[in-house]
Amino acid sequence: MPKLRKINQDNLREHNLSIVMQTLLSAGHPMSRADFAKSTGLTKAAMSMLSEILIRNNIFCQLTPVADSTYGRPSTPLSFCSRHWAGIGLQVDTSGYGFTVLDLAGGSVHTEWVSAAMVDVTPEDIFSKLDRMIQPVEKELKALGYTVCGAGLAVPGLVKDRSVLLGARNLGWKDVDLRRFDVVSRLNAIAVNEADVAAVAQIPGYAAAPIASPAMLDIESSFIYLSTDVGISGAVVSQGKVMEGEHHFAGEIGHLSVDWNGPQCPCGRRGCLEQYAGRRALVEAAGIATGAESASMDSVNRLLSAWHARDERAVKAINRGLAAMASGLCSAVNLLDIHTIVLGGFWTNFTDTVAKKLEKRIQEHALGRDAMDISVLVAPVPDHPALRGAATVGLRELIDHPMRFIHT
Repeated sequence: MPKLRKINQDNLREHNLSIVMQTLLSAGHPMSRADFAKSTGLTKAAMSMLSEILIRNNIFCQLTPVADSTYGRPSTPLSFCSRHWAGIGLQVDTSGYGFTVLDLAGGSVHTEWVSAAMVDVTPEDIFSKLDRMIQPVEKELKALGYTVCGAGLAVPGLVKDRSVLLGARNLGWKDVDLRRFDVVSRLNAIAVNEADVAAVAQIPGYAAAPIASPAMLDIESSFIYLSTDVGISGAVVSQGKVMEGEHHFAGEIGHLSVDWNGPQCPCGRRGCLEQYAGRRALVEAAGIATGAESASMDSVNRLLSAWHARDERAVKAINRGLAAMASGLCSAVNLLDIHTIVLGGFWTNFTDTVAKKLEKRIQEHALGRDAMDISVLVAPVPDHPALRGAATVGLRELIDHPMRFIHT
């Protein structure tokens, strides 16, 4: 029989503090102590003690008291304090690199992104540039009184042990130990696949107060997230948590084969979804550009212009990509029994047009079509979602391990 873990008073207090913060994140609006007690099941005395700890450490702040009814004492709503706690998100992908700083209260403190043709670039060069970008911001955060809870690093490939990039084929990188770069080691950044953290960014209240609640998604939603860029990747979210798999490799929808006799993929297989619906593949199929130029944003803009002008090759390429996505996603729906799909990245340029077509095709062919309503949504957080998601990975350190940061 395995040895039982002992729970002491500090363990219990940390658990309860975490529950209280998560409850406020889930609510998405200020709550009174009585509201917290009702939602968490904690006694009023326990809730009073926990709230005082959170207020004293500038995690919660008290708002103006409000009267619940004509009679009785006014209640004091509690909300997350701003300008005290932050998470840093770093990202490197096929379109550039940058960082963002996210406040626990939900606001963006500082964001910087460099759009670049990521061809023949080395990890040493890119991470040195990231380091130079963020060092002045770290000093500024300290001067403003922020505590950085943690940092996340979004990368376009499989990650081992939260620190080793096994491969980023579209960058030409392989077996990169990310800890050897100063910016990663100094911030103790947790490396995560970019699709996983982009999916996290779509979950309202995952680790920062939501700015707005996206339609049809909440903190306990289940959905398949499809990240569409030069390549295609994905993530599976079940009841508000990313399903990472045994080795943290789950969700690679871009490498589902939709045609065993299709074009060769850099992964070694044939007919991968990425070879039909990735933006480089679309640009080349439309005759816009080839080689390194097909990955440029100029080529993407030309593709979109050609599609809007109803150019025959562009329309054919987009329709072929759409059919491949419908096939791959239908297989994913059948396998996972999840009926909501969130579309992010390049394909969001087509707004609801593509979403509705995908929805219709998957609904027609899903095995459970008579008992489920397929829903395809355009990502509620479309702009650099992996950056925001990486920053929430940092903030989550405070939510999950509050005793590391606060004084009781």
